Amino acid sequence: MGVGGSFWELLKPYARPEGFDYIRNKRVAVDLSFWIVQQETATKANVRNPHLRLTFFRTINLFSKFGAFPVFVVDGTASPLKSQARIARFFRGSGIDLSGLPVVEEGVSVERNAEFSRRVQECVELLELLGIPVLKAREEAEALCAQLNSEGHVDACITADSDAFLFGAKCVIKCLRPNCKEPLECYHMSDIEAGLGLKRKHLIAISLLVGNDYDLNGVQGIGLDTAVRFVQGFSEDEILNRLHEKGNGATMFDGAVKSMDDSIPCLDERSPRPKVPHCSTFPMKGCLEKPEGFACDCSISDVDHKEKEQKKQEMDDSIPSLDERSPRPKVPHCSICGHPGRKKSHLKFSCDFCGTFPRKGCLEKPEGFVCDCSTCDMDRKEKAQKKQENWRLRVCKKIAMEQNFPNNEIIELYLSNNHGHFTENDGPHISWESPKTEVLVDFLAYHQHWEPSYIRQRMLPMLSTIFFREKALNPTNTLLYGQYEFDSIQRVKVRFGHQFFVVKWKKAVHAMASVTYTIPGDSDIEQVKLTEVDESIDLLDECNVPQIHVDDGCWFLLTDENMDLVRAAFPEEVNRFLLEKELKESKRRNKSGLRSEGVEEMPDSPKSKGVQLSITEFYRSAKVIFHEKPGEDSAGNSDAQGRETSTEKRKASDSKLSKSVRRRLLFG
Repeated sequence: MGVGGSFWELLKPYARPEGFDYIRNKRVAVDLSFWIVQQETATKANVRNPHLRLTFFRTINLFSKFGAFPVFVVDGTASPLKSQARIARFFRGSGIDLSGLPVVEEGVSVERNAEFSRRVQECVELLELLGIPVLKAREEAEALCAQLNSEGHVDACITADSDAFLFGAKCVIKCLRPNCKEPLECYHMSDIEAGLGLKRKHLIAISLLVGNDYDLNGVQGIGLDTAVRFVQGFSEDEILNRLHEKGNGATMFDGAVKSMDDSIPCLDERSPRPKVPHCSTFPMKGCLEKPEGFACDCSISDVDHKEKEQKKQEMDDSIPSLDERSPRPKVPHCSICGHPGRKKSHLKFSCDFCGTFPRKGCLEKPEGFVCDCSTCDMDRKEKAQKKQENWRLRVCKKIAMEQNFPNNEIIELYLSNNHGHFTENDGPHISWESPKTEVLVDFLAYHQHWEPSYIRQRMLPMLSTIFFREKALNPTNTLLYGQYEFDSIQRVKVRFGHQFFVVKWKKAVHAMASVTYTIPGDSDIEQVKLTEVDESIDLLDECNVPQIHVDDGCWFLLTDENMDLVRAAFPEEVNRFLLEKELKESKRRNKSGLRSEGVEEMPDSPKSKGVQLSITEFYRSAKVIFHEKPGEDSAGNSDAQGRETSTEKRKASDSKLSKSVRRRLLFG
């Protein structure tokens, strides 16, 4: 989840679409739980163990197609706050009073269900067989991914939890789509700071206001837009301190902090002093009538006089001058043009703002006209400032009503820098090893019921990437997977705007010595076709499956490889291929030049001159059809086959073999 509200929609304008080569030769930390949760919607419902399937193909794509060095991170023991949030999320919408739920104590964790834990363990075992490093976090996996990124151990994080930025991540890859021109959706913290003016502590403050993984509710009545607008008014160093002040009931006026209790007078100041009765006139009793302007000089009256004088003086001091007094005298504006001045004076002569000819009068103001004179501009600024202060006061009151806000434990979790089982001096142990192919074949054959040849074929892009990297460092290594050797570069392939070399591999001689095969029957071919339906890869995780190419009876494997990797491993072969390609292009240009000049080319053969070929001869079928008569015996067939050449036999047998059988011969 991460930060509550539509937080990713807030960051969407600052996303960078990147191409295939963005993470090539870079280390990336992957939140494994994110992939496992995503598999429920990314794969079909009838697929066997979709979490293993998704992890297998995506890891191979990430390693071979994108050229990255992935580091997978799994969740550790959840904190009590996280466990309490899981309980609340589970009962949300059920109508149960959440206040009556048990409180998770320190040291007690509410783990995920057993099924999810089993899937995580199986994926970890698969990744270890692939030779990919796996790290375990103390609590949250995205927290360790962010720490690895902030400390420079990895270059990016692959996760959909937006609170990775709160843990300190600098680059987060939210989406990874292999089948498009720009498959990566990247978010950089520097772009968020430049676009929204929000830094790490600002994002922490927003999560406290709108809710996060540790507190689902946040502050009641405050949404994402309100939270962003509120925190943008403070710097990163003071935002968390301001939240503490607001949580304690403090408000802010013109930058000064004032407690809400300070504005309430005490009982002595609030209640007036008891008034002592004074005689008005008592002529029947002998009192003299008080003269005009009489003032009693008793002690009580004397105190009252002094207090009145003091209040009067305070009121005089608080009264602003004529220029500062609000509201300011309103300057009359013309009702025709809307500019300062009276309508009567604008009828004959235009004002300075309209600028029309003499005796033409002012222009009529358009709809939605706003005067831009200094007086109106100042009035608008004062109204906007007063509106901003009232809005901020309402937000402060909502924050003050929240109990135990902000939660210091949540702030410490986000600002912590100890999310892994390693020290700052030692650092994490990250290393990539060669895949344990045979053990991996047995593992996937047991869990997925895949054929060994199918598994080896799907693993070949990853093995070829490792081969080219090792070949550039150690030229003595000449065989891929101990069986295939580099033959040549067939062509340049463009896929989603990205160029690849199509490399031809041939099986080594010593590997072909023990290969024997028989042509399968029709029932075997139909069974293979049925199993291949279940082995089809989803479009989201389609990898470059090696193709089988037959040339003059010889079988080759075709794989799509990165051009830089091939150039580093086989520079001479690349130069030879580029030179041949340039010669072919020059010949093609010369031929096109001859055609444009009207020069006729020499015919290829005398048979084709002036003879129109039939459609069956022009578009020859690539298939070889065998017709077997039911009455023929095996001896006759053997004699007929003996008269054929070896090349014709290979072509005939190749056309009879299905795709799956040819795959078994190469990878079996």
